[in-house]
Amino acid sequence: MTSNEGRLRHFHVSFFATVMGTAGLALAWLRAHEALAMPRAAGLLLAALSAVVFVAVVIVYGLKLLRYREAVLEELHHPIKLSFFPAFSISLVLLAMLALAVSVPLARGLWLSGATLHLLLTLYVLTQWIHQPHFNIHHSTPAWFIPVVGNILVPIAAVPLGYAEAGWFFFSIGLVFWLVLKVLMFNRFIFHEPLPARLLPTMFIMIAPPSVGFLAYLQLNGGELNDFARVLFFTAAFLVILLLAQFRRFTGIDFFLSWWAYSFPLAAFAIAAQVYYALAGGGFFLLMAWAALILATLVIAGLTLKTLQVVVDGSVFQPD
Repeated sequence: MTSNEGRLRHFHVSFFATVMGTAGLALAWLRAHEALAMPRAAGLLLAALSAVVFVAVVIVYGLKLLRYREAVLEELHHPIKLSFFPAFSISLVLLAMLALAVSVPLARGLWLSGATLHLLLTLYVLTQWIHQPHFNIHHSTPAWFIPVVGNILVPIAAVPLGYAEAGWFFFSIGLVFWLVLKVLMFNRFIFHEPLPARLLPTMFIMIAPPSVGFLAYLQLNGGELNDFARVLFFTAAFLVILLLAQFRRFTGIDFFLSWWAYSFPLAAFAIAAQVYYALAGGGFFLLMAWAALILATLVIAGLTLKTLQVVVDGSVFQPD
């Protein structure tokens, strides 16, 4: 049993991934109200849950910052954990998207805070990558998408809030660096040692950029389903197929917080599949929308139960 002090010291920054996952699922179910005629209450309940999770993680990590500042600085300078700090700003942007359903002023405040902070974190992380001498190819994982490519999420709320030009700014950053980092990731996968088991789930993060990019581009482009939008959506669909075809490689590994890397990408694709069905129609895309929503829901429900278990028994609060 881990002591309370030990739990706080080893409360990892990657806990913010739980907020991204629950908020992503809430957005998927809110979309399901429009696309699949599901009860709106389900999405609102999940939105409230994600807000509670966010507040809880912020409070606990804030206590860690006060009590164990050196442990936070150690994570901030860690070549892999560094990429999870922008999960905080992404969580603010996701909560802004959820808040649009209930309060535009609240959504505006969350979006401005999240977008500004994410831009600052993007600059910080890129500066570390460029100038720090201790990074090597084995430190690169798909989690590196979070800080820079995560900008591609910002336009989804920017447009309805009246910040279209800012939306294009963030979209441009996310899209271009997605292409750069995707090449880097495949270089790492093909020509270097495989990812260690605890980081293997981060491969699912590759689904998020084209899924979110599809949604962001539609917002910026007035909702028109043109050829570029199709390229983004079908790239995401292919990556889902590619990774699900390798499901045996993802089974049998011990539970780590990195398992939450399954959550937001699958939720993002569930939203994208529903939007594509709403625009294109057809039984096949309806089936895809349902399958994606069910898969994301089951995975995130399982992750939630497993996380509660390891939080209670303290096994998740261990030094790396």
